Amino acid sequence: MDMTKITSALSGGSFMAANGSAVRNIILAGTLALLAGCQTGQVMNQNVLAIDAAQGSEQNIASLSNVIASNPNDPGAYNVRGAAYGRAGDDRRAIEDFNQAIALNPNYYQAYANRALIERSLGRQMDALNDYNRAIQINSSYDVAYIGRGNLYRESGQLDDAFNDYTRAIQLNTTDPRAYHSRGLIYQKRGQQELAIADFSKAISLSPKSPQPYNGRGVSYLALNDDQNARADFDKALALDQSVAESWANIGLVLERQGDFTKAASYYQKAKQLDPTYQPALQGLQRTIGS
Repeated sequence: MDMTKITSALSGGSFMAANGSAVRNIILAGTLALLAGCQTGQVMNQNVLAIDAAQGSEQNIASLSNVIASNPNDPGAYNVRGAAYGRAGDDRRAIEDFNQAIALNPNYYQAYANRALIERSLGRQMDALNDYNRAIQINSSYDVAYIGRGNLYRESGQLDDAFNDYTRAIQLNTTDPRAYHSRGLIYQKRGQQELAIADFSKAISLSPKSPQPYNGRGVSYLALNDDQNARADFDKALALDQSVAESWANIGLVLERQGDFTKAASYYQKAKQLDPTYQPALQGLQRTIGS
């Protein structure tokens, strides 16, 4: 993440002795950048195939296998079973089924995009990029492929290319909240907080039970010094899923900005328990209790 470089004022010790204005400026100078940078890895459901969780069950896979046995030349059946294997975490069989679907129908763009998602999760980024490119070549209006390719670009730091892909998916009237959430993260990183808030709000309207866009929007509100709306978003994210370290650390930051260092430290500590490597939590503890 290229936004994790923070000011030396945050690197050691507690700043409890600083006055309120200095504290606020120090936090804004570095911690919001750190939060925004860390969010570059927080893409909504980024490694999940767009199928219901039940489709990854052994029973459903067995039923799909029966369908394939009856229709061994149906590429759609292999694609659906491949998605089920992907949901179940069986990457090898998922890839095999997507390969078979493509062998039966070389223009099956959905299978290319599905295979790319598995390849991406396996760290085979160039293979994934090639498959997304192929899916788009076959169907230039396939929003899923633009979003997937955008995620690849964003992870590699090619933010302009990622932004263009997310925007293209949005222009295609996608209903996938990831396009808005991911573009919002880029707006946020560029310092265009109002545009980021608009995109996070759209993502929330499409997926109101996902904590990620609430956290994203809250960070942008913080950057605009709107602590009230930021806290409301962080509280909502926490209510939706208490296992997300980011939500706890974000609330800790609001409390720290308000001067309640003891309570802020308790939220940072909870975030650290959930993710011992989460830098905003570790640095929050460094500032509030010096450890």
